[in-house]
Amino acid sequence: MEYKTFGRHVLADVWGVEFNRINDIEFLKEHMYKAAKKSGATILAIEYKTFDPYGASVFILLSESHLSIHTYPEKGFAAIDGYTCGENIDPEDAINYLLTIFEPEKIFISKIIRGTGELKIVTNSQLNNNSED
Repeated sequence: MEYKTFGRHVLADVWGVEFNRINDIEFLKEHMYKAAKKSGATILAIEYKTFDPYGASVFILLSESHLSIHTYPEKGFAAIDGYTCGENIDPEDAINYLLTIFEPEKIFISKIIRGTGELKIVTNSQLNNNSED
């Protein structure tokens, strides 16, 4: 089997997320798992770490690459990262699922095409979910 180097990398910085949503390791593990499944990816392993006094990281190793989150609940912030190799699995599906779960007030998102030569940024946007903005 020949593997392609093409990949999609989606990065999302989210702000204004409820403290308990991004400080609860069981909640994070559950929804990171569901996000990976929604994208159609093959989960190989789930690793996680809680930090004192706040925060957590969850890393999902995929056959196609990875999905991760690093949280700073005291600041209402989470950094979400999804990268998949090949054309069949799009990490944006996983990221979009997580955005609906976390309901952030502000979202900064970039999607990068990798493995085809020079890195290609195909989206780079700021979304405000707060109707007061």
